[in-house]
Amino acid sequence: MTPFVAFNHLLNFVGPAAVVALVLCMGTLIFWSKRPLALSWSAQLALNFIVGCAVLLAGLWWGGRDGKMLTYAALVLACASCQWIVLRGWRG
Repeated sequence: MTPFVAFNHLLNFVGPAAVVALVLCMGTLIFWSKRPLALSWSAQLALNFIVGCAVLLAGLWWGGRDGKMLTYAALVLACASCQWIVLRGWRG
């Protein structure tokens, strides 16, 4: 495997985590604009990306291969929970 192909595989592996993190942060900027943020949008993006990559790695380990729907469902649930905690959603 050449370095270019390996890099392409890595980008395709972390791509869903990056997209989910970006959509969550953009949604926060649009829909929660009047609430004070505990973290900046870049910190939220980084935190959601890290959580998403951890979930994808756990899904790869648990399922034995990448791309299972259960892993993607866990990705969305984990990132949404992380964003809810960062935004202090329990305060209403």
